[in-house]
Amino acid sequence: MAQYLMSVWYPAGATQPDPDELDRISRDVQAVHRRLEEEGAWVFGAGVHGPDSATVVQTQGGRAVTTDGPFAETKEVLGGFSVIEVADLDAALSWAERMSEATTCPIEVRPLHGASDG
Repeated sequence: MAQYLMSVWYPAGATQPDPDELDRISRDVQAVHRRLEEEGAWVFGAGVHGPDSATVVQTQGGRAVTTDGPFAETKEVLGGFSVIEVADLDAALSWAERMSEATTCPIEVRPLHGASDG
């Protein structure tokens, strides 16, 4: 089994969906999470606050320097993530398809280093 990160991305500056749409998205995401749990593939996941809440820490000359805001200017921002444990990339992509449908957002899939038994 291998672990994969599924990252939820949405357009920078996007407005929050209206309450009814947000409720539907939340229910759909929870349904995907329940299926992951039922199949023993769920490891961990969470939504994240917007990029304006970020603090970047970087060491320079042996000292920590902190700055407000996201590390990089991008067209998309991270909205949340799930770590799953499945047999292979094909299985991870299948879950990403379900998550994309639930969130209405693109899902980036990446394997995690050192998280594979094989």
